[in-house]
Amino acid sequence: MTRLVAVSNRVNVPRPRATPAGGLAVGVLAAIRSRGGLWFGWSGEVTDDEPGAAALTLRQDVTFATIDLPREDFEPYYGGYCNGALWPMFHYFIGAVQYSESQHAAYARVNRLFAERLHPLLRDDDLVWVHDYHLIPLSRELRALGVTRPLGFFLHIPFPHAEALRALPGFESLVRDLLAYDLVGFQTRRDLACFRSAVAEVLGPGALRPDDFVQHGGRRTRLGVFPIGVDVESVQHEARHSLSSDSVKRMASGLLGRRCVIGVDRLDYSKGLVDRFLAYERYMEAHPENLNRITFLQIAPLSRADVRTYAKIRRSLEQAAGRINGRFADTDWTPIRYLNRNFSHETLMGFLRNACVGVVTPVRDGMNLVAKEFVAAQDPADPGVLVLSTLTGAAEEMDDALLVNPRDPRAVANAVHQALIMPLDERRTRHERLMQGLRRDDIHAWHGRFVQQLQACTTPEVVNRTPIPIGRTGTGSGSHRTNVGQTWR
Repeated sequence: MTRLVAVSNRVNVPRPRATPAGGLAVGVLAAIRSRGGLWFGWSGEVTDDEPGAAALTLRQDVTFATIDLPREDFEPYYGGYCNGALWPMFHYFIGAVQYSESQHAAYARVNRLFAERLHPLLRDDDLVWVHDYHLIPLSRELRALGVTRPLGFFLHIPFPHAEALRALPGFESLVRDLLAYDLVGFQTRRDLACFRSAVAEVLGPGALRPDDFVQHGGRRTRLGVFPIGVDVESVQHEARHSLSSDSVKRMASGLLGRRCVIGVDRLDYSKGLVDRFLAYERYMEAHPENLNRITFLQIAPLSRADVRTYAKIRRSLEQAAGRINGRFADTDWTPIRYLNRNFSHETLMGFLRNACVGVVTPVRDGMNLVAKEFVAAQDPADPGVLVLSTLTGAAEEMDDALLVNPRDPRAVANAVHQALIMPLDERRTRHERLMQGLRRDDIHAWHGRFVQQLQACTTPEVVNRTPIPIGRTGTGSGSHRTNVGQTWR
């Protein structure tokens, strides 16, 4: 059996006997353990020296290989190009995109470093599975080093339509780098369609094949949809087990018999948190009879706190919560409990189980596993109701949730009210149908389908390390790119 090599921006080497928190870690570890393999990525440390060879750690038959990053490259790579340009662009926050040539160059250098340190660890029969937007150029760098085994890539965030993507300087090189992989996976059919629009913009519509292949430069890249799921049994176990923990007991007792509406999100402008608070304010305005009967618990751990944009959204959220609480709070009741801190995954599952409404309303999201975890964590005898943004990938699978436009506070407020008054029989029916989908497309199905298709890929041609055209000639929609200036990846 061939070995699976997973590559991601960050690798957290688990402590002995520790269990992964969920999501990507669960899926990747399960995939590696099923066939043996290696997980490669950044250690979380920076260095002023030339980064050395990868440090290897063996945990439960999985080899973790980690490298430090150069201090001078880390911030322009991570805070700069990755999260200042790619993240807002891919989430359609075009006005927030901050691009600079120096940051783009750091992105290219870090990807080259990943390839140079990974290459000596690879075997001739490995399957290489690369994860997310931080490492799009890694394919070309590995090909330049002579790697000919199948390379797969999975994008965990949305992919924007070509009409939006064109606002990013040098976007053509991102498209071409993705096509150096043999298999490129997306969360939804919509994301795949957007990537096809970008391929048509860069290579012309003739490169597209109706069977989700792209024909380019004498070779083919397969495109696919692989919606990521959760480990349903694990979430259910954690949710039940955590009910006896001190944190969950304090949360439940602190409600003083009130019902709980909950949101759990990383602190990020894509999550629509300020809009969510305004929608809850609209709900309290429309239903004053429920004042002092409902508590909204929003957990939003810090995210990239050193990036200016994230500091701004934190201030806006704190100001909104303070204003709304000042307006509606009573001596024994705070309408919004906003916690800007981390909790263990098990504790969060207990919080979700204790809530009667889960509000998941990002303004754009690749999938959103919290939506799936909320459903899996519920007591099937008395389940809560999920209010879900139509702009998440999860909405394409979870139509028994109450689907809302996250920018419409009246619609979100009405959905919260509908969830709170929904009869038990309807809640059980919706929950049962949602659970059927979660079990069918769980985390194990996700990695199993991807690896199976990657295994089926033919050995690719070696892509020579050549300048990538980033300019454009011709007029009209979909004209080809030609070499008007060039860059190296």
